[in-house]
Amino acid sequence: MSRTKPLGIILIGSFYVFGSVVLLLSLFVYELPFEKYGIAARFGLPNVPEHLARFLVGVSSLVMAYGYLKLMRWGYWLMVAYSIYFLTVSGYLFVLYKDQPFLGNIIWSLIVIAYSYSKRNHFIEASAN
Repeated sequence: MSRTKPLGIILIGSFYVFGSVVLLLSLFVYELPFEKYGIAARFGLPNVPEHLARFLVGVSSLVMAYGYLKLMRWGYWLMVAYSIYFLTVSGYLFVLYKDQPFLGNIIWSLIVIAYSYSKRNHFIEASAN
């Protein structure tokens, strides 16, 4: 088991940290005029208030990215589960709307799942620290 951190893991984890920080900062903006679909809709939760969805996705992404960047096994599994869920919801929404944000989310999720799987031997159990 190698403990070196691959560049792809650093990039993926950093994108999620950046995205979650931006998402949490967007809580202070009443409405984002350039967004056609809010975070709640993108995650298949149209009945959840947008600010609550932003907060929950932002915090959970931050926790997930932390575990992923620290090469923790739970961070790996959270990232894979999150990506599979996001892939499934985005696929469904792409079939409904044929819109770009959903196609981009599908491609990103596939990249994260494939790359994470290829680097799965870099992640360790929490008790091994």
